[in-house]
Parts: sequence; C-alpha cells; structure tokens
Amino acid sequence: MQKKILYLTLLISLSLFPIVAEADPCGILPDNIQYDAEITTPHSFLGFCPGEWHIRHDILVAYLKLLADESDRIKIKEYGRTYQLRSLVLLTVTTPENHQNIDLIREQHVKLANPELSGGLDISSMPVVNWLGYSIHGREPSGANAVPVVAYYLAAAQGDEIDQILENSILLIDPSQNPDGHDRFATWVNNNQSHTTNSDANHREHWQAWPGSRTNHYWFDLNRDWTLVQQPESRYRARQFQKWKPNLLGDYHEMGPDNTYYFNPGVPSRNHPYIPDKTIELTNKLAQYHAEYLNTVEQLYWTEERFDSFNPGMGSTYPNFQGGVGVLFEQASARGHFRESAYGEILFRDGIRNQFLTSLSLMKGGIELRIELLEHKRDFFLQAQQKANEDGIKAYVFGDERDSAKSYHFIDILDHHDIEVYSLAQELETNGVKFKPGTSWVVPVDQPQYILLKGLFEKKTVFEDSLFYDVSTWTLPLAFDLQYAELNSRNYSEELKGKRLAIPEFPQGNLFGGKSNYAYLFEWSSYYAPRSLYRLQEKGVKTLVAKRTFVKNTSEGEKHFDYGTIVISTGMQDKVDHDELYDLMQTIARKDAVDIYSVSTGLTKEGIDIGSSISVLPLDKPRVMVITGRGINAYEAGEVWHLMDRRYEIPVSMMDWNRLNNADLSRYNTIVLVDGNYNALGNSHERALAEWVRNGGTLITQKRGVQWAVNQGLHPGKFRENPSTITENDELNTYLNQTNLEDAQRIGGAIFQASVDRTHPLGYGIRGDRLPVFRNSELVFELPSPENIFAVPIRYTNNPLLSGYVSNIQHDRLRNAPVIYNARAGSGRVIAMTDNPNFRAYWFGTNKLFANALFFNSIIRQSSLE
Repeated sequence: MQKKILYLTLLISLSLFPIVAEADPCGILPDNIQYDAEITTPHSFLGFCPGEWHIRHDILVAYLKLLADESDRIKIKEYGRTYQLRSLVLLTVTTPENHQNIDLIREQHVKLANPELSGGLDISSMPVVNWLGYSIHGREPSGANAVPVVAYYLAAAQGDEIDQILENSILLIDPSQNPDGHDRFATWVNNNQSHTTNSDANHREHWQAWPGSRTNHYWFDLNRDWTLVQQPESRYRARQFQKWKPNLLGDYHEMGPDNTYYFNPGVPSRNHPYIPDKTIELTNKLAQYHAEYLNTVEQLYWTEERFDSFNPGMGSTYPNFQGGVGVLFEQASARGHFRESAYGEILFRDGIRNQFLTSLSLMKGGIELRIELLEHKRDFFLQAQQKANEDGIKAYVFGDERDSAKSYHFIDILDHHDIEVYSLAQELETNGVKFKPGTSWVVPVDQPQYILLKGLFEKKTVFEDSLFYDVSTWTLPLAFDLQYAELNSRNYSEELKGKRLAIPEFPQGNLFGGKSNYAYLFEWSSYYAPRSLYRLQEKGVKTLVAKRTFVKNTSEGEKHFDYGTIVISTGMQDKVDHDELYDLMQTIARKDAVDIYSVSTGLTKEGIDIGSSISVLPLDKPRVMVITGRGINAYEAGEVWHLMDRRYEIPVSMMDWNRLNNADLSRYNTIVLVDGNYNALGNSHERALAEWVRNGGTLITQKRGVQWAVNQGLHPGKFRENPSTITENDELNTYLNQTNLEDAQRIGGAIFQASVDRTHPLGYGIRGDRLPVFRNSELVFELPSPENIFAVPIRYTNNPLLSGYVSNIQHDRLRNAPVIYNARAGSGRVIAMTDNPNFRAYWFGTNKLFANALFFNSIIRQSSLE
C-alpha cells in the first residue's frame, strides 16, 4: 500500500498527469486523472485485469477495433496477415484534427528524408512520428498485453498532458508484431495456470514445450528480419515503416527472469559506425525520461551493457540507419503469470505496468524533443547526401544472367527499404566481369537511403569491439552469390542508369523450341530449378542429370550446358504423355523462372551425348524428414522447413526425435539433422537412426548434428582443437574479463570464402569456383588424408575472411578446412556441413548446396566418400 501511495505522490509531484481521477480497479492506470466514461475499459471488455490472464491476439484486436469505434482519436487498419492468417494491424493515434489532415501530415513528414525537398519545411508546426511496436517475440508478452492499457489511456484520458501528446504526435502502434507466436505462448501459459498462484520456477507453466513461441509459424526470429524481409510479418511491416519513416521507434521485449529492466543506450563501443553521434545523444536524452517514469515505481533498471545498436536487421537499430531513433526495452519475464527470480518474485502485471510506463515515457520524450528529432531526421539525410558525394564508390552494379529469380529476390529486399534500383542501360565490363542490360541493375549511392544501402552492401573486417550481440556482418550480395562490383567515378556515369524499377515482378522463364518429341533440358543454375525438378518427379516424370558439360544446338543457337543440367526424355515416360509433359514444362517456365530448351536429338556438338548411360544418370525423388524436438535448434529446423515448404514446395516431415524408435524410417531416403543438442537421444533412438543410415539412407547433418554423426561412428571426421581463451597479455586475464575473452573467440556470424569443385554433384549450379558461406560456429573439421580428398568438394580458401569479425586464431583454424565433408556409412552416406547453408532464409547463394544434397546424394560415387 505504501508503494502505491508513493507511486501516486511521485506522479503528481512530477506533474506527469493532470490531477484527480477515477480509480482503476486493476491498479495499472494512473488514477489521479479522469477518463471518458464512454470509452470501454480493458477490464470491462476482457472480464479480467491485464496480467491475470494472457490475452489472445483475436481478443486484443477486437478490443482495439472497439476503441477505434468509440474514440475519434484512434484509427485502426489491417496491413497484412501472418502465415496462420492472423491480422497484422496498425493503430494511428492523434487528435481528430490531425486525423482529418493525416495524408498531408504524412506527405510533409516523409519529405524530411528527401534532401531536395526538406529545406522548405516548417518543422516548428510538424508533429513527431512515434512508432511503438510490441512483443515481436511471442514468449515476451508483457508488451502486447500492455497495449490495451496504452490504447485505453490514449483513447480516454483527459487533461493537458494527453492533449499535448496527441496534438504534437502521430502515434503508430503495432500492438502484436508476432501474432502466431503470441497465441502459441498465450495458449500454453493459460492452459497451465493454476488457481492458486505458484511462483516456482520449475512449474510447468514456465517451461513451454519445444519449439516454444519466440518465433513465427516457421520458427523464424522476426527481430532479425527487419532488413532481410523474408517473412510476411516483416515484409508488411517494412512497407508501413517506409510509408511513414518515423522519428522514434520503441521496441518492447522481455529477457530472462533473472534480470531487472533494460533500455537503450547499449554498449557504447558497439554502435555501428554509420549511426551518427546525434542519434546516440538523443537516445541518452530519452533515457532520462524512461528512468524518471520507472523511478516512480521503484523499478530497478540498467543501460549500456549487453545490448548494442549494430545490426540494422533488429527493430531498435533499423531506424538508426534512417534518421530515426530506436529504443530497445527489455522487461524481466515472468514466463507466465508469477515467477520467482534472483531479484524477487515477478508479477506479469508488473511487467505490463513497466511497459505501459515506458510507452508513456517515450511519448513524453518524443514531444519534448520534437524539434530536435525532426531536425535530426532532416539533417541525417542532408549529411547522407554529402557523404554520398564524398564517397569514392558511386554505384553498385549487380546481376546474374543465369538466374533471374535470385536477382528478383535481391531487388525485392532493396525495394522494401525504398532503396532506388535502376536497370542497367549499357553493357559494362569491370574487373573482368561483363554486366549486360536486361540481366543487370545499378544502385547509385547518391540517393536518400545512402546510409542503409551502404550498410547492406559493404564488406567490413575491422571493428572497434570484438564482441557482438548478434552477427557481425550481413553483406547482401555475398549472401546471394551475385556477381557485383563497386563503381567509382572512372567507370560510373549517369548514362548507365536506365529506368527506375517500381515494385519488382517475379520473372518468367522461356520454353525455347516449343513442344518436343525427344527431350527437354534445363540448367541447375536457376534458383528455383529444385522446385521445377520436384514438380516433375511428383507427377511421376522420370528425370536425369548430366554429370558433364556439353554443347548443343538449340532453337536459340549454340548453347553450352553446365554440370548438373536436368534431362527429361520424352521416350522414357510412362506416367505422363507428350501433351501433359509439355504442359508441365510450360508451367515450370512460367512459375519457376527457369529457361527450358526443347531438343529433337540426343547428339551434341561437343561433350557427352544426352543419352549417355555413363554421364547422364537417373534421379530419385527426395523423401525427406527433419529431426525436431527438445534440444534441436528450432531456428535451423524452421529454415529447412521454410525452404522446402515455401520455396521448393517439397513435402517435408518434421518428426520429433523421441519417435525414431517407433516410426517406419524406410519411408524416407533423406533425413536432416540440423544443429542441436542430441545428448537426450536414447540408445534405441540412436540405434534406429544409425541402422537406417547403414541400410542405405542419406543423412544430411549441420554443425552439432555433424558431431553426433561422428560420435556415433557414422562419419570418420576429426575436428581441429578449439583455441584457449587465455591471452599472452596477463593484464587482460582477469576474472572480470573472462567472459569477454571467451566471447572474442566466438564466431558469432561472419562470411568466408570457400573453393568449390563444380564437377562434384554438391557443386552443381554454383556460379563459380568461389562461394561465400556464412559461419556462426567454431566447429572445424580437419582435412582428411590425401587419398580421401574427393570427400571434400567444398573447403575454405587459405585466406577465407570476406566480411565480419573473426579472431586471428580462429581465422587460422579455418584455413583450407572442409565446408562439406562426405562419408560412407554401410550402404548409406553422411553429408556433413559445419555451416548452415539456409541461414535466416536470405542465404540464397548457399541454399543450392542444401538442394544438391537433397537431389544428388544418390549419384555421388561411393569411392569418393571416406
């Protein structure tokens, strides 16, 4: 009771709210002000106080729609749907007068990001635009559950304080950024809540079953997807962000229970160098408001430790690359309703209260720093223009004439962030690479989004700090394995710019030569060639692959066909007739952006004939299962699921490991073990999986899945020893510095160069003999003995670092080490990948390695396996 009295006294003394109130029965809202009696309270609508139960997403949206009906301060719109068809909604909150002029206000505001137009704007009369996004991680629910309180306060509160906020702000509220994950968590904790409160950390309520609910439907972390935009929630959200280009973004999260409360600024040495000092200055000024509000409830908090502002793919850093200020808020999680912690018992209700208070503090800071924030937005883009003029790089050119689909996806990412892309108007040769109009594009650096595009394109290997909260690099052209080049003033001119691309459209392939009565051919270089191949196999079409190159005359002239060309003989088919096969080929060209060549003879001009029984081999249809369950890395399992289900459209069975000893594994010819802790597998599970491999199955393993295979004797590989974290400088070898020394030897996320044997089935479709690969682990194979060198078709080069942080010791460990190392196990085989080729769904370049392991494992010669 004393605490509540102190809370109210401090609020009044700080003049945070106007005086006098009707009491809030739930004890979260300030009860020293009056509220519009016509507005329905959260308690009246829900039938319970926020924090007593976890609100479902549909009920949350229903309440927000009711508020929008009852209050002329709030408008609500659906801006997208999740995979599970839940609504993504955005509230716009301001005065009725501002609502009447909202289009004009938005048009004026976005001009701040245009150096050609921002100079004539009267900033003094412009409202600040504040984005508040809640609970992007489903199991961090205090944010989304605070939204009914926040929205009610904005709709119903009366007095000068709320009037100032509404008159001087456009508040954009994204109430639940991950509805699918949110509802998974709400269902779990509500189903396991007891009538009698129980804070025991071991109580079932606090330990959700695998895969948990941090992630979306395909188990992706949406707070790593802001720039990558590979998930629908992120794609829709990016459009809304770019539509408004807000000044402030509040990003409301939770962290583990044994914490207090965190808000930015983060670790000073870990800010990305492209983030200007003014952004950090404003972040520090805003921190004073958050502290002031949390002080009123005696809430402990901290700043400038653990978290950073480095990766623009994270919600609180994304606006910092675009003239805004992002603020991360982290509340200690109750992981349910009530939980013990090192800092005392955590009530879910108190977490909701804290998120409500820091929502108000961000609004208050926004209006009191309004002029500074608006000036910062304008100055940021003016300074970016100046930096672009001074930059030795004038443009980037990129393209891949063999793969229009991959280029489309690359352009699509840029387009979601308002980065200008132009068609290439003239043929260009630079560094021995030709870029041709029609298959190449140019991105000039002299454009408003200069800072963000530089952040997405650049390679960086020198850093102020060796520690990172997330990955240290994300260079997009490397992830796509695109041909690209930096253009300087000597080889760039405005004449290279063709038409600016509008929203990109998915390309179509061609069926050259029309209907065939002999065979169809298509190369494996196209990103969606795996989808095309499976379309055929699913219809019963017999398919072949060419192990060697050949040159053949086609309707388009002489054509060189590369390793891995797919051959479909019309004469071999017994499940489809010529007309049905022709229809299938037309579908593939239209939907998969694959060029298909109709041929009338098996003879070639150079190389093998397409009927060679030595070099053109039949392919099996993949029947794939991915091991899931407790201990397995849900991110990596989800990445495989997403790749196969959404992109390749291949059925994949996701099976928990505890069913291994009961399931009929003969249904599958390929099983995938992603990264994970496999120690929980019992002897019977291990025996079942090992027996399946030895009887002829193919096991694709990643990272700790590789270790499991080695430990089971299914793979003969040996690992290079991990380095000591002790340094030669004794002054650094302190107890306080121990975790920093350990973290400095981590490979948290960097890009390395690998050499590829393109004649090997696992190298089919790769553009060249060098391939960028992503690595975020320290597991490194030793090279096998020289007589087994064909078991390693892909290895790191001798100087592999392309971008990102890696210690000198770890870099030396990687030199010439295997990236993929194949082995035989009885009649089966193990394809061991120490890296993740499907990382966060944007590594389009190395997705092909995984596809090759799926489709071509059966044609790898046994003699090449160790």
